[in-house]
Formats: sequence, C-alpha cells, structure tokens
Amino acid sequence: MRPCFKIALATLALALTAFIVRSCGIYSFSGTSIQPDVKTVTINYFEYKALKVNPSLSNDLTEAMKDKFRKLTKLEQVDIDGDLELSGEVTGYDVKASAVTANEMAAQNRLTVSVKVTFTNRKYPEDDFEKSFSAYADFDSTNSLDAVEASLCEEIIEKIVEDVFNASVANW
Repeated sequence: MRPCFKIALATLALALTAFIVRSCGIYSFSGTSIQPDVKTVTINYFEYKALKVNPSLSNDLTEAMKDKFRKLTKLEQVDIDGDLELSGEVTGYDVKASAVTANEMAAQNRLTVSVKVTFTNRKYPEDDFEKSFSAYADFDSTNSLDAVEASLCEEIIEKIVEDVFNASVANW
C-alpha cells in the first residue's frame, strides 16, 4: 500500500469514528450526557438561608454555576422555563475546629458550605432531583476567617459547582 493511501484511509476512519460518536447525540467530550432535544437551561439565583452571613456567596455561587454551564455545554441560558432548570439555596455556612492540639486548642478550622439544589428536566422528568451538596476547606487557626474567607469560598464553590454539574448533566 502506498503511504498516501494509508494516510487517506486513516483519516477517513478517524472522521467516520468522530461522526458516529457525535451522532449518538448524548455523549460529548466534556463528559456531559445531555439529550439532543434539550436546548436551554435556566439557572436561578441561589438564595442565602444560612444563619452566618456571607453577603457575596449566593451571587458567586450562581455566577460560577452559569459559567460552568456556559463553558461545558452548548445550552442556551434563558431567564425562565428552560428545558433544564437549576435552583437552590445556601443552607449552611459553618466554621468548626477540625484538628485539636494537646492543649485542647484548635490547630485547624474547617469552613463548610451546604447547598440544597433542585434540578428540573422538563423534557425528561425522570432525571429531576432535589439534593443537598456540601464542601469544605480547612485553614490554619492562626489565620482569622476574614483573612482567608475569600479564597476558601472560591475553593468550596468550585467543588460544589462541579458536584452539581456532574449530578445534573453528567449523570455521575
């Protein structure tokens, strides 16, 4: 066989494989499993219901969720009545000691954020769920929460958004 013919055959086989994988419709290389007839998503504002106040957490969480869907799906984001809809509330924002020294003093503290999420799939209602998600980040007790809160919340939000995304459109 000539080298040019081998290259053309390999290219054709690769193109055919890509076409077959893409035509299945529910698989993408981002790991999502969104049905082909699902075109829109509504991501509602995540209300803040926790006792301890963090004024920017709800907005940061909502925007991070929108960014994740924008980057990893082709879904159009709409304000109301999307084929998929996410809503939720921040239900917990707690700081507790996670490691104690011999003198019974906190060596490390843990910030935990809990979120209750409702996912609605208007095309495939069997995928609907209401679940709680939580994530945490530890910080040294020599630091005040105020000093590390922004970076901890960023880390926690990233974890929660990943978990919600996987539960809703990646079916993990």
